[in-house]
Amino acid sequence: MSSTLTLNDLPFIDLYVRLDQPDQALYRSKERGKGTINQLVPPEYQLMVDRFMSAVNESLKEGNDGSIDFEGVRCRLSKQKMSDNSSWVCARRINTVIPDLDKLGLMGHLCEHMKGLGKRDGLIMVSGATGHGKTTTAVALLAYYLRTYGGAAVTIEDPVEFMLKGRHGDGGHCFQVEVRQEEEWAVCLKRALRWAPRYIYVGEIRTPKAAEQLLRAATTGHLVITTVHAGSPEEALMGLIFLAEQAMGPGVQNILAAGLTGLVYQTMREAGPSIRYLYTEADSPGDPIRSIIRENKIGMLSTYVDRIAARLANAAPTGPAPGTMAPVTFTPSTTKKA
Repeated sequence: MSSTLTLNDLPFIDLYVRLDQPDQALYRSKERGKGTINQLVPPEYQLMVDRFMSAVNESLKEGNDGSIDFEGVRCRLSKQKMSDNSSWVCARRINTVIPDLDKLGLMGHLCEHMKGLGKRDGLIMVSGATGHGKTTTAVALLAYYLRTYGGAAVTIEDPVEFMLKGRHGDGGHCFQVEVRQEEEWAVCLKRALRWAPRYIYVGEIRTPKAAEQLLRAATTGHLVITTVHAGSPEEALMGLIFLAEQAMGPGVQNILAAGLTGLVYQTMREAGPSIRYLYTEADSPGDPIRSIIRENKIGMLSTYVDRIAARLANAAPTGPAPGTMAPVTFTPSTTKKA
């Protein structure tokens, strides 16, 4: 065992540590090609694991979710009691460096179009499965909009991940709010509107009241960015509608249709992010995507995702933009490296 090894020395994305007594810790590696398997933490890290276990217990106390800064690493924490009454935590490493939109591996023409959405208001949804980079993409968009277009932003998160608070460029400033309890999501969103923000970032929509407030914010002159756990673009929209209907009743489709600006569905591949992307036309109530949502025909969206992908690809300049991945092939519903 080594007392000099720190948490930062372990190349993990997710770290699984037992909290009620010492046990074998496991981790999912950030090393290329190893991200899909769980590995045992080597014995020489045991002293570090013991220190981490104590720090997490002190940080969470009786809570189940939170964040921690430990030995130079920031982690998001999720604690669970297992069927055998053992208590474990999953610690997700958070990259504290604010992500650069131009360095995420997005295709050049797609990246440029997403940048332009910052001039509009409405709702941008970044969706996908857990661990596929939704938060990174959403934060990169917000940081770019603040640097480029200026204005105030309020983020509402549980927990705060990237440290966005403070100045961005010459005219942007970000305030960050951390939600402690489920019922606070809607309250914090409603309160954020009184700050006259240009942008609102919501880490995740979890409650019907929060979904209601988010849609109201997206249709009252703000640009709202949120992440949504979903298995497809259609599931992302239907999930938001389902939540909002519990608070607002019928007619949610009309509000979402009016407010939707863009939807990103992201899957992380070995070569980089694969994106399915759709957007609505500004000031166009008759936009076909808005019509599909209003008429509750969301299952037809895939056709328009393909059309948008082909349109953006045909409009792209020759060659990739600096800082993006050059695709060898391009299939209309994804952006990927073959």
